[in-house]
Amino acid sequence: MNLKICLFTSAALFAAIGDAAEKTAIRVGAMASGTLNWELAAMRNQGLLDKAGLAVENVAIANQQAGKVALQAGAVDLIVSDWIWTSSMRGEGVKLSFYPFSDTSGALLVANDSPIKTLADLKGKKLGIAGGELDKNWLLLQALGRQQQIDLNAGVEKIYGAPPLLSQQLLDKRVDALLTYWQFAVRLEARGYRTLLSGEDIVRQLGIVETVPSIGYVFKQDWADQHKAALKQFFDLSRVARDSLCSNDAEWAKILPLTEAGSPAEQDRLRAGYCKGRIEQWTPAQQTAAEKIHQMLHQVDSKLTGASDHIQPGTFWSAD
Repeated sequence: MNLKICLFTSAALFAAIGDAAEKTAIRVGAMASGTLNWELAAMRNQGLLDKAGLAVENVAIANQQAGKVALQAGAVDLIVSDWIWTSSMRGEGVKLSFYPFSDTSGALLVANDSPIKTLADLKGKKLGIAGGELDKNWLLLQALGRQQQIDLNAGVEKIYGAPPLLSQQLLDKRVDALLTYWQFAVRLEARGYRTLLSGEDIVRQLGIVETVPSIGYVFKQDWADQHKAALKQFFDLSRVARDSLCSNDAEWAKILPLTEAGSPAEQDRLRAGYCKGRIEQWTPAQQTAAEKIHQMLHQVDSKLTGASDHIQPGTFWSAD
């Protein structure tokens, strides 16, 4: 009897090992509070990964910079970052590629009763900037200022810091305006703060009519080429998970704790912003628009874009 149990157990173990061996492993670097983590949780909740030939490992990363380091070191296969960094790394000989994940972007916010109505009104005020002096939204805002003959580096006191800390400074009235990432922007909107300009507004006023994904999956090109079918399957599952979170209240409720929303108003705004950022298409026209944005950023500060004023060939990965 014991021998039979032992033989059965061994057979089951070897079968499990065989199943695991047939699956393609993908190590995904995701921040605990990031939207990629929401989708990974939704994939598991819905059993999507069990049905696929994928063994997805969720590797926790502390922040975006940690994710970039992990990707380059080979500790993860895939992270979420932007095409600007991807292109600059290719310019340095590191063959990374980008595939769109979301077109959500940040926003410039002020208190609802603030006298600040235009960019010109920022003169003499304190401006909080999430992400540092090379933040893409900050550089684009400077480009818009130049277009309006406004030098945002003159007469504006700039305070750089982490998004949560800057949000608190705005709440405490220690800064007059805040340029921050979309999740933090919608939390402030839920508390009555006013968006002066969204990231989409800035790009549109700069003359870009196409919607350009702001962030995407970034991975090593050679790894992606070796695992093309598996990567395409992962992207498909990600879209299925995102669509379910946007259309199914029960599925959204399962991942709600991951959003760290403090109120029903925040929950609603986070879900709306997340769903608004869904990628519907990734066309040559959008990629051409990305090139225009890259050139604008390069003109403001080439330290972000790298030496070239053009997006490096191979930056945008094709799943075809």
